[in-house]
Amino acid sequence: MTKKMKRTGTAGFTLIELMIVVAIIGILAAIAIPKFADLIRESKEGATKGNLGSIRSAMSIYYGDQQGVYPPEIYALTANGKYLSAIPSAQTPSYHATSSSEVDGTAVTDTGMWFFDNVTTDPNYGTVLVDCTHTDSVGNDWNTY
Repeated sequence: MTKKMKRTGTAGFTLIELMIVVAIIGILAAIAIPKFADLIRESKEGATKGNLGSIRSAMSIYYGDQQGVYPPEIYALTANGKYLSAIPSAQTPSYHATSSSEVDGTAVTDTGMWFFDNVTTDPNYGTVLVDCTHTDSVGNDWNTY
């Protein structure tokens, strides 16, 4: 006489089922983590481009108010909070630290700060750029925006 074994109602997963689930989660994580890092980089780049637009807009308003004269430095835009309440930051991910400082002159020097051409005799007088010679995630040089 053979006795048949009955399941006693204990439910669970086998070891192979758990290993398959862990492998699937690992594959999904390996795909998602680099994409997430790219999104963070692109958001910082977008913030920098938006901040550059804000500085340029404030610079244009200042230029109009002063009847054709740019400020001596970007920080002059924050005087009394009329044009900007504070200088926004420049973020060039992977290349330079975040900075709200500026570099003045006529040539980009790759500091990662804001570049402002305040030399009145220079043909590019009044130009504001990101002072970085590296490329963004699309392959454009930062100083071409």
